[in-house]
Amino acid sequence: MSHEPLVELVRDGMVEGVHHGSAVVLAPDGTTLFAAGDLDSPMYPRSTAKPLQATAMARLGLRLSPAGFAVAAASHSGEPMHLDAALEVLDGRSPDRLGNPADFPFDPVERDRWIATGRAPSRLAHNCSGKHAAMLATCELNGWATDGYLDPAHPLQRAIAATVEDLTGRDIARVAVDGCGAPLFATTLRGLATAVSKIATAAPGTPDGLVADGIRRHPELVGGSRRDVTAVMRAVPGLIAKDGFEAVQVAALPDGTAIAVKIADGGDRARYPVLAALLGLCGADVPPGPENLRFTGNLSVGSLR
Repeated sequence: MSHEPLVELVRDGMVEGVHHGSAVVLAPDGTTLFAAGDLDSPMYPRSTAKPLQATAMARLGLRLSPAGFAVAAASHSGEPMHLDAALEVLDGRSPDRLGNPADFPFDPVERDRWIATGRAPSRLAHNCSGKHAAMLATCELNGWATDGYLDPAHPLQRAIAATVEDLTGRDIARVAVDGCGAPLFATTLRGLATAVSKIATAAPGTPDGLVADGIRRHPELVGGSRRDVTAVMRAVPGLIAKDGFEAVQVAALPDGTAIAVKIADGGDRARYPVLAALLGLCGADVPPGPENLRFTGNLSVGSLR
């Protein structure tokens, strides 16, 4: 991808560091409101793909509570509420059947508690356990084998790939393996923004709408009590948002205005200032970012506070 400077680190009035990246804001009709960098080259969406994957499973007939769909679309922090929600999706299935690795909770406070009390890593605590629980449930619902459900050739993953292409309007450019072991389908930033816009504006009660409803009703399950993705959804009514490793971010307002961001160096500290600036462009009142990080796109936003 051909990135541009997006965020400056400023100390006492002098630029100390620069993060490059790409970002797009699409209007509800799909026209471009803001663009920086490379919107149309393939990139890995990482966990911002989870709402798309959850939508695919809902289209395959999976029906969960709103909390269930929220954790299915989550990179959760491993707090007790997240483990409970993932267990609800498992619906009596053993966590040992999850195909994701065992891990400590993502949240540093929870991680320290686990280590201090001698708890071992677990598959349930992994930040992707909700998605994997939903994948197991979808396989059983459709009569597909759960062994090998992470193989890109498995019927589940072929169906998810088809939904990703439908939502993004782009052919999948490459298939890799994500950190949790699930197939990772490369797309574009413009495609990601298009997809999250469709999910955000889906009619209530439709498969896509069930996923959007779960995310909106349970932002605490999508991230966690100390996560900016949860804070921003609580601050902006009706917003759906998802962060991903390597500093990828998507968000969409209820009217379908959509944002997609990729920071080139994977530096997470630069991801939120860009999101905050672009949401501000859309008229949203967002929580403050760090005082010494400044968005450098062609918006009159000044220093972010």
